[in-house]
Amino acid sequence: MAQDLGLDLVEVADTASPPVCRIMDYGKFKYEQSQKAKESRKKATHILVKEMKYRPKIGPGDFDTKTRKVEAFLEDGSKVKVTIMFRGREMQHPQLGRRILDRVAETVSHVGRVEVFPKQDGRNMTMVLVPGQATRRQREAAEDRRADEVAEAEELAAAAAEATAEAEAVQAEATEPEATQAEETTDATGSSTPDETPQTS
Repeated sequence: MAQDLGLDLVEVADTASPPVCRIMDYGKFKYEQSQKAKESRKKATHILVKEMKYRPKIGPGDFDTKTRKVEAFLEDGSKVKVTIMFRGREMQHPQLGRRILDRVAETVSHVGRVEVFPKQDGRNMTMVLVPGQATRRQREAAEDRRADEVAEAEELAAAAAEATAEAEAVQAEATEPEATQAEETTDATGSSTPDETPQTS
């Protein structure tokens, strides 16, 4: 029957009893299978993870250049790991690194969103961005973090000003007794009292 139709007789299930066969154009079948495999490979997403490193004291020009590269990576469909590298005493000011990461996330929010929020990793602080617009909840969370950091910085500045004022007051109190003691010493020696010479009649 297959020969009469100009087709092929293909065994589909050889373990069945009796075996199952199908009449088909085997060449066309193989071609369709290869096309399906090719389409599935095209649709498969190969996500690469890029990394961009910043410093807490980065200048505006370098920040703009690096952030444009981050934006280009996201547009290409890659994930981006943003790293802040701290050195020396910079470790005492993690809020500077978090502020930079928030600025990067806000700048590229039209092409990328935060997948892993900023976290400290030894001397580095990292954040992971993925392609896709940031959600409103993520933007609000970033704004809340910035507001908290501003409030914390204002509290630290107020505490520093208060400590400075107290130190100046203590220093002023310490110098006043010294001045009083110096005056008493001068009176005792008589160098500042009027000259009293005995009068003879």
